[in-house]
Amino acid sequence: MAQDEKEGNVPEAVQVVGIGGSNRAGSTAEKALRIALAAAVRRGARVKLISGPDLVMPLYEYAAAERSERAKALIEAVSSADGLIIATPAYHGSISGMVKNALDYMEELRSDRRPYFSGRAVGCISVAGGWQASASAVSALRTTVHALRGWPTPLGVTINTETTSFDVDGRVQDPQVAERLELVAEHVVEFAMMRRSLRAQQMKTPTLRELAPAQI
Repeated sequence: MAQDEKEGNVPEAVQVVGIGGSNRAGSTAEKALRIALAAAVRRGARVKLISGPDLVMPLYEYAAAERSERAKALIEAVSSADGLIIATPAYHGSISGMVKNALDYMEELRSDRRPYFSGRAVGCISVAGGWQASASAVSALRTTVHALRGWPTPLGVTINTETTSFDVDGRVQDPQVAERLELVAEHVVEFAMMRRSLRAQQMKTPTLRELAPAQI
C-alpha cells in the first residue's frame, strides 16, 4: 500500500479530456472517442468529453478581446488535464476544420503553468471512409500534437468505416479496433500516472542547486 493511502490520503484520479467528433450528433469519431474514454475510466481516470456542439466556436483569432463560453470551457479543461484523447473525422485527408480550430485555441495556453500540451500524453484517433484518408488524418493530428509539445502515444488509431461499424449503443463491431482504442486509453492514463509520480518524487528530492556545496 502506498504511503499516502496508509495515511488516509488517497491520490486523486488523473483527469483525461477527450476532444473531437463532429457537429453531427453521434458521429463515428465521437463514438470512438467515447469508447476510449470509457476505457480510461476503467483504468481509474476521471474523464471529460468535449465534442459536437461543444466545439462549435468562432474561428480562432489571436487578437480577439473576448472568448466564447465554449472556448473558455475548452481551454480550462485542457489546462487542468493530465492527459488527452483527440478524435477527428478525416476531411479531405486531414484533420477536420472544427477539431483544428479547437487545437488552434490552445495558443491561449502559451503562458500556462504547463504551456500548450506540455507533459501530457495525447491519444490520436482518426475516422474516415478509407484507409488512405484515415492514415493521413491521424498523421496530421500527431504532427499538430507534437507541435503543441504533447506526447503522442506510440499507437494512433485509424478507423475505416468501410470495414468497421458501430452498433446502436455505440459499440464498435471490430474487436481489433476495440483493442486499439483500449490500448490508447491505457497509454494515456499510465503516462499521466507516471508523470504525477515523478513530480511528487521531484518535490521530495532536492535538486543539485538546492544542495549546499558540501553535500555535492
